[in-house]
Amino acid sequence: MKRIVIKVGSAVLTQDNEIAKERMLNLVNLIAKLRRKYEVVLVSSGAVAAGYSALKLDKSKQIGKKAIAAAGQPILMSSYKKKFDIYGIDTAQILLTEDDFDSRKRTKIFQEIIDMHLSNNIVPIVNENDISSTPEQLFGDNDQLSANVAYAINADLLIILSDIDGYYDKNPSENKDAKIYKVLTELPEGSLEDKATPNNPFATGGIVTKLKAADFLMKRGKKMLLTNGFDLTAAESFLIDKKHTLGTLFAPKKKEEV
Repeated sequence: MKRIVIKVGSAVLTQDNEIAKERMLNLVNLIAKLRRKYEVVLVSSGAVAAGYSALKLDKSKQIGKKAIAAAGQPILMSSYKKKFDIYGIDTAQILLTEDDFDSRKRTKIFQEIIDMHLSNNIVPIVNENDISSTPEQLFGDNDQLSANVAYAINADLLIILSDIDGYYDKNPSENKDAKIYKVLTELPEGSLEDKATPNNPFATGGIVTKLKAADFLMKRGKKMLLTNGFDLTAAESFLIDKKHTLGTLFAPKKKEEV
């Protein structure tokens, strides 16, 4: 069975400072379908946005954001549990930091835990443990986290579900003639040097962090698909029907091309 990691961001999961229940249900429905042919690990943002509905603190301040995330994580997991229960699927929560990837012992622990969950038909739901961690211990965005998870557990593919259809040659919101890249084996020059520009106030990434995730994986021989999380048609078509209708596939160069 092939193994995939699906990452979903706050822009997709939340709306008006609350969990977007219909979108979450659509995601869970897709995962239920995918589990017939894949081992699926979910990397999910949304704790801060969920927590803000219960605790309206200044999230621009570190302690405020941590307190909001602490309040939001159980809300997020409870929402997932209710949706996965519909399909009779059990879930598990795994909170990681960048430090967990710097130690062989600590990495092996979460690798074995995820392997155990998957072998027992449990969907691991991963998020960054930013509550008790210092900024130096954090990736800072779940795009980087998901790429590192995908590599660490030897996943065949990372799918990032975003608020955009894929990666364009120019900003589509400012340029009507912007064209989407369907497949990239290397990133355009200078594309990693821009600042992160998230479209959602609770998001921490933007296109640059997604490109960094793609770059990380391609350099290690892994693939990543960036596609729309509001409409999961393209993701389902790619993963189930093997048809690449929309979205950008970042794939490493084949050996003979090097």
